[in-house]
Amino acid sequence: MKYANLALLILFPIAWFAPLMRAGLGLPFFHLSEISVITGLQSLWQTDIFLALLVTLFALVAPILKTLGLALIQFGLASPRLLPVLTILGKLAMADVFLIALYIVLAKGVGVGKVETAWGLYLFTACILASLALSLLESAKAR
Repeated sequence: MKYANLALLILFPIAWFAPLMRAGLGLPFFHLSEISVITGLQSLWQTDIFLALLVTLFALVAPILKTLGLALIQFGLASPRLLPVLTILGKLAMADVFLIALYIVLAKGVGVGKVETAWGLYLFTACILASLALSLLESAKAR
């Protein structure tokens, strides 16, 4: 479990730069733009700072803090009493996946352009779910 958790320290940054979706007009000769967590954040910082702060918290800060906190517990450098806080961080990180899914549903519902999910969305979701599973396993082990 320790090494699976440490692998998330590598996989999360990959997921942040991986394409979550492709969006555009969907017409011939028009390429769909790839959107990642990072490119989405770059755009948000220019248009809506409050939302950019929320997404930064949900997508970057919460998952990495949770992973680091769990690693500290697993290697005996922090108390297992920290697990409830890590569970909350995991739920915050999961909120970002729901925000992305909601955005895709809304964009498809408008019907103006075309939105396709990309492999990065699946990687990011898998990282979040793996992180949640690892913390649940660690909680069960601590009891």
